[in-house]
Amino acid sequence: MFKRFISWNVNGLRAVEKKGFLDFLASSNADILAVQETKAEPAQLSSALVNPPGYHAYFSSAVRKGYSGVACFCKEEPLNVAYGLGVEEFDREGRTLILEYPSFYFLNIFFLNGG
Repeated sequence: MFKRFISWNVNGLRAVEKKGFLDFLASSNADILAVQETKAEPAQLSSALVNPPGYHAYFSSAVRKGYSGVACFCKEEPLNVAYGLGVEEFDREGRTLILEYPSFYFLNIFFLNGG
């Protein structure tokens, strides 16, 4: 049973890793931790971020390096993961991850600031 969801705009996943992100993840007891503005591809991340103990990690990265991107860290593996919406114009920016579970869908979407 899912109890705790956390969403956090990290403004750079590699930067917050240096500030204790993995300790936060471990102590948060989050069933799903969604982060936005990762600004990195999985190949640019440490193995600890890509395979954190006790979590499954999923990343949607922008085509443009160092730009946008979202990730989800999940205790329970989803049934399915959709990377993007299926619209090239939007999916190029790595702003959407959709996780399917037996009783719900979890959407991690990084929206542009409209202001």
